[in-house]
Amino acid sequence: MEQFAQFKVGGQRVYGMVHVPEGERPARGWPSVVMLHGFTGNRIEPHRLFPLLSRYLAARGVASLRFDFRGSGESEGEFNEMTALREVEDVEAAFDYVRGLPLLDPERVMLLGFSMGGLVAALAAERVRPHRLALWAPALPELWLSYLRGGFAPPVILDHGGWPLGREFLLEMPRMKPLEAAARWGGVARVFHGDADPVVPPAHGVRYAQALGCDAIAIPGANHTFDSLEAVEMLYRETARFLLGG
Repeated sequence: MEQFAQFKVGGQRVYGMVHVPEGERPARGWPSVVMLHGFTGNRIEPHRLFPLLSRYLAARGVASLRFDFRGSGESEGEFNEMTALREVEDVEAAFDYVRGLPLLDPERVMLLGFSMGGLVAALAAERVRPHRLALWAPALPELWLSYLRGGFAPPVILDHGGWPLGREFLLEMPRMKPLEAAARWGGVARVFHGDADPVVPPAHGVRYAQALGCDAIAIPGANHTFDSLEAVEMLYRETARFLLGG
């Protein structure tokens, strides 16, 4: 079953899709995963990574919610209002929403973050207490520090290829400590990273794995968005195995 989802954060509507497995509901409800897209991304992501993953997982007994952060995709809000901590607020609201769905197990809600979504997932984990945490090519704050030329942020908005990047996002990023947040959470986690990623260095994934005390799975030959059928097949297989307890 697939149906539209919506909930509010700070008076703004957030839109997404819920995927629920077919068949008889388990006694405790289906386990689920909340999926976080990356910087300038949305709930679909390149070459349909997220909807196809949701259907892959549903066929194996895992429900999911994939949604657009405020200011991204179809959700309300402006992109220039976006910050990492605003996205953490969206994650908290998403977990409240999923934990209130009658077909799902409120105790087995997991979290998956891709790229900047991985950074946000690490920051949010100690707040939402996911059952398991999966990070795909998780980014670190230093990726955005080059925008602070000479240590100064732009006065209002930076034109980032047509995206209005807000000053507060840039001022906030040096204060973000996702590795420390991940270590404080200390739950069951796994990192997945393409070993040919030119956008987020694979070393970032290794640092997350070290902070979490977990395994890092290398996807051979994969770039940042896992742009090959072979890479996607391995990514989905290994992600599903982890979320199902393997």
